[in-house]
Amino acid sequence: MKSHFKMSVIRAPSGTPGPTADKACTHTQHIDELLQGNPNLWRGCDMAGQGCHGRSTGFPQLDDILPGRGWPDRGLVEIISPCWGMGELQLLIPLMRSTVEQGKWILWISPPYLFYAPALVQAGINTGQVLVVERDTSCKDALWSMEKALQTENCGLVLAWQNWLPGKVLRRLQLAAAAGDTLGVLFKHRDSEHSPSLVRIQIRGSQSQRDRFTRSEVTVIKARGNFRPLTTHVDLYQQI
Repeated sequence: MKSHFKMSVIRAPSGTPGPTADKACTHTQHIDELLQGNPNLWRGCDMAGQGCHGRSTGFPQLDDILPGRGWPDRGLVEIISPCWGMGELQLLIPLMRSTVEQGKWILWISPPYLFYAPALVQAGINTGQVLVVERDTSCKDALWSMEKALQTENCGLVLAWQNWLPGKVLRRLQLAAAAGDTLGVLFKHRDSEHSPSLVRIQIRGSQSQRDRFTRSEVTVIKARGNFRPLTTHVDLYQQI
């Protein structure tokens, strides 16, 4: 027994314009503009090597394991270390230098040590563009200062030292940095597993006795586009 199937072909009336490549291209561009305009939306191009470029850290070894080969242009970065003074600030010298060269301010919030201007001058950083919020400032006031600074376009980089912050506070700072087109760096002793920060980095001293003061082990714990932690060794005092 044979089965017979009838297939109907529906045709558009004559004179009806069909979709064109130009219209499709216009729609695609419009969608892409909407996606790029939303700072809270992670896109596939945030993955390393797929078209999104960051700001070079000045250390090729670190650039190699960061998506976009560098620091993000805006957002929140966390640097975790077991104690202060392990090279975490030296890691940001090239970034601070490029920030002041762009004519923008740098804000330090509650640094654990006294601000030593001669070291920054020697590194090529104009201290006239660096503001410092004193260490004994309350946590509430320090966070308020950081949020307001992240929201202004005149401030290109905000550095803050806090041992630990809850996720909702980190989320608020991340949104402020994204809205203000500013990069915020938070130095901490404790990691936050579910942090909304774009990048989380852990820094440790070198295991080598010879290199322990000049070389650090840096691990990118989390970065949008990295699916596993990546570790490298950085020569902190190389010529950059």
